[in-house]
Amino acid sequence: MTGLPTPPPAGFYARRLALPGAVLAPMAGYSDAPMRRLAAEQGALWTVSEMISARGLVLGGDNEGLNLGRPYPGESGRVVQLFGADPDVLAAAVQKAEAWFSPAAFDLNMGCPVPKVRGKGGACLLQTPEVAYALVRAMRSATALDVSAKIRLGWDSDRSLEVARGLSEAGAAVITVHGRTSAQRYTGEADWEAIARVAAAVPTPVVGSGDVLTPEQATRRRALGVAAVMIGRGAVGNPWIFRALAGGDWAVPDAVTRARTALRHAELQDTFYTVPDRHRPGALRRASMRPLRKVLPKYLPDLPELHPALLQAETLEDVRAALAPVTAAGRREDAAPVGAGGRP
Repeated sequence: MTGLPTPPPAGFYARRLALPGAVLAPMAGYSDAPMRRLAAEQGALWTVSEMISARGLVLGGDNEGLNLGRPYPGESGRVVQLFGADPDVLAAAVQKAEAWFSPAAFDLNMGCPVPKVRGKGGACLLQTPEVAYALVRAMRSATALDVSAKIRLGWDSDRSLEVARGLSEAGAAVITVHGRTSAQRYTGEADWEAIARVAAAVPTPVVGSGDVLTPEQATRRRALGVAAVMIGRGAVGNPWIFRALAGGDWAVPDAVTRARTALRHAELQDTFYTVPDRHRPGALRRASMRPLRKVLPKYLPDLPELHPALLQAETLEDVRAALAPVTAAGRREDAAPVGAGGRP
């Protein structure tokens, strides 16, 4: 692919963890290129792609346009997350993804609890951690880049110390721990005391994950001894959470700024996903805004009157029209001269 940055040398995680800030979590249907770009611009330590099937990547044909791994132009600091359960397939997927997508590092998914990945990797590996250790070793053998792993506390009970120690011995450069078991899915509360025990017990840097929704929560949980915190839901419609943790600016942007950023998110969506139409030579197939319907209202929780239109948006123009009451007011304010209702 063209426009890719030069792959960074090994040691990516150590360099990033020396800086203040937080990490954007991998989230299926959310942490795609537009969201990663907004998070990176606001100071995320690194971002993680949506998980990619190693087997699908290896056996799915030569398609370096795969959106799950495809970077935006000039993207750096992006970790590609893979899931699978076969060492040879994981190693081949690492080689293919490195050639296609030029990531900063690789991450092994050991935390996804959804039924469709059972027996194929994800949280199932917590039942057979020796397989996971072999996967990490295989991935490391296929690249000079850092390899990390993201786990849960266990399948249905807490085995996090055992698993984390094994991953550390296998050479994982970072271990991210989500403070729930697979059986809990996303119910209850993340157990940060368990995460802290893992961080204190292994030499590998531990990143904590789970229920980090505000800068205040992130700061308290970072103080438990983890190397960094990873933020998922708390970053949806709120890329400024990374700015707060990277630079200490905790101010919540005003409605105009948030509306403009929501529109920019939609514009990035349109640019990234608008592709040549295979059925109409010379024509483009415009990106749909449907995937953003669950995201855009999060930018403006205090303006529920805008939500119905955002939840029905199909095109970029639909989003622009839905946000116009706020963005147009912002333009008028920007243009107002001092002394005529404008800002002093």
